[in-house]
Amino acid sequence: MEDCGENCHVSTGGRSIIFGKYEMGRMLGQGTFAKVYYAKDIVTSESVAVKVIKKDQVRKEGLMDQITREISVMRLVRHPNVVELKEVMATKTKIFFVMEYVTGGELFAKVLKGRLKEDVARKYFQQLISAVDFCHSRGVSHRDLKPENLLLDENENLKVSDFGLSSLPEHLRNDGLLHTQCGTPAYVAPEVIRRKGYDGAKADIWSCGVILYVLLAGFLPFQDENLMHMYRKIFKAEYKYPPWFSADARRLISKILVVDPACRITIPAIMRSPWFLKGYQRPLAFSVKETDECGPETDLCQLTKSSKSSPRFYNAFEFISSMSSGFDLSNMFESKQKPGSLFTTRCPASTILNKLESVAKKLNFKVFNSKQNDYKVKMQGMSEGRKGKLSMTVEVFEVAPEVAVVEFSKSAGDTLEYKKFCEEDVRPALKDIVWKWQGEDNSCN
Repeated sequence: MEDCGENCHVSTGGRSIIFGKYEMGRMLGQGTFAKVYYAKDIVTSESVAVKVIKKDQVRKEGLMDQITREISVMRLVRHPNVVELKEVMATKTKIFFVMEYVTGGELFAKVLKGRLKEDVARKYFQQLISAVDFCHSRGVSHRDLKPENLLLDENENLKVSDFGLSSLPEHLRNDGLLHTQCGTPAYVAPEVIRRKGYDGAKADIWSCGVILYVLLAGFLPFQDENLMHMYRKIFKAEYKYPPWFSADARRLISKILVVDPACRITIPAIMRSPWFLKGYQRPLAFSVKETDECGPETDLCQLTKSSKSSPRFYNAFEFISSMSSGFDLSNMFESKQKPGSLFTTRCPASTILNKLESVAKKLNFKVFNSKQNDYKVKMQGMSEGRKGKLSMTVEVFEVAPEVAVVEFSKSAGDTLEYKKFCEEDVRPALKDIVWKWQGEDNSCN
């Protein structure tokens, strides 16, 4: 394969190893700004797909926001029917997405061969709705649902992919709606085309309805060589059912492909419909890590590995890349409920922990050491604040042999008191061991 950057080396036998973790193999696909390779974890032998993106190209095209959004979204939507983002790594020139390796290809390839049997289409639709429902529960709208973005694994289970056009609550304008026109014309909801603002979740439901029609029919409900003519059909929800559609399938689709989003059926109502419920099996149990150590929605535990003799490895993508090129992803790795603060240091873990304990005592904080070799310290203030005693956890992660990341996370107390404590007390006290604080400003969050 091509040169993969500063953290890639070729071992004996001509093997390409990136970050000392993954052996790179054949190229699986190629887009305008990225190439996707098959790879294998050299420790576990797990197969993965690695998307390699060139920073200069996406920066030149102004697509860095899209990349950061995709990372942020995929970390939120851990679901059996969503392609898993395992970790993100970076060098000065490239970004590496390490993702679940899905072997069954696109659902689109099946549709090209003709319509699916109703039970098969139903299974895929059930899995699609389950995944989309979970995404919406996390505040994520996909905005480009179509068979080309639905993959199948070795067990013929559906996996939603490609979150590059997805949105989060912070993308809403003051009217509470989205305004970016995006998606694939044949699958896009009429309110998106009108450019007057739209609810991303309701637009996704329309796209799901189009997909269901395509699976059952083998062709699109709205199609015309002239794009404006096709849009007119979409605006009027003007389509016909093939004769083989069952009555229940017609009834459900007619409630999804409703022009007025306010009158469009909701996902809970879809999941109660007779056609949907037939043979429905809920996904296997899954969860998003939400522990004191990792913080809500950050899922840092998924991006670390433990060691009895050294600090946990920290996938400090935002630090590696921001220190090297000004590309900062810090905001997507921190919890809004529990403000955190991070800095890099070249000191060994033992020195860092000793310094933290010394500083805590000087600031009149109790220190609670975690398990031996856990490289974690819990600190609690002696005095009562507005919301009780201020307490936090400080953990040391290894980034490289001579670089560590130290993470502060508030576990109790008032947020403003925590920020003030970090800015006025902690930062000055630690200045002799800090290499770089995260972000440009001096705030604690």
